[in-house]
Amino acid sequence: MTSIANETQSAKKERAPITVKAVLTNKWFLYAVSLTFFFGLWDYVAYKKILGSSLARPLEVVNYMGYMINHRLAGNSLWGHAWASTRRILIGFSIASLIAVPLGLMMALNKYVNAIVKPIFDLMKPMPPIAWISISILWFGIGEPSKVFIIIIGTFVPCLLNAYNGVRLVEPELYDVVRVLGGNRRDEIFQVCFPAAFPAIFAGLQISLSVAWTCVLAAELVSARSGLGYVIIKGMNLGRPAMVLGGMVAIALAALMTSQLVGLLEKVLCPWKREIEGL
Repeated sequence: MTSIANETQSAKKERAPITVKAVLTNKWFLYAVSLTFFFGLWDYVAYKKILGSSLARPLEVVNYMGYMINHRLAGNSLWGHAWASTRRILIGFSIASLIAVPLGLMMALNKYVNAIVKPIFDLMKPMPPIAWISISILWFGIGEPSKVFIIIIGTFVPCLLNAYNGVRLVEPELYDVVRVLGGNRRDEIFQVCFPAAFPAIFAGLQISLSVAWTCVLAAELVSARSGLGYVIIKGMNLGRPAMVLGGMVAIALAALMTSQLVGLLEKVLCPWKREIEGL
């Protein structure tokens, strides 16, 4: 039910006059100014060849991306290379999250599991995922398993760490409320612990996605015949800046789409998460 205060506030917002200050401070106007400045600066630097001929203009990048969509590189169009990278991300990210999240929850809830897993986890946590590339090629060759393995290694740590900390940082007073109402240990876990930890878990999943794209790019730069990393390294070898930047833009768009999917899943599974207006 909508309160009278909310109705009054909504009506007040609708009647707010349009002023110069309101336009200049509108977030969509500021977005447009920011993007215009960025692309304008990029075009100016490329046009004046401040960085030599190694930077393509934005329109050249868009045109070359259109060319790559309609022409094949190593048997794949730009869509094919984008899907190859995204498929590796989805496989590696899914495997890592399905193992790391439950394991992190168990570590936080069970001191024996924590005592067994935490020393090994602390040993592996500081190791950069890129350091595993060489050993993964030795173990799995240059095929798909080595690339998926790198993604699993890279995404495992943020997933587990955020699941673990999400449970550990739940306010103790929330458990007290459940006990006062006659709840047991099961109620504490399912009614308080998991719902309170979900936002932290999804934050870890978002971080893991960013790491996953870094890992797949690094793996494809080393040994691949498909994927956006292959497009970038091929463009560098051929001396085509538009091809390199086109691959980078494609990665940014694909990463944005996967991040939005996780965000939508978060809204469905934990609608109680508090949103901060204006951010």
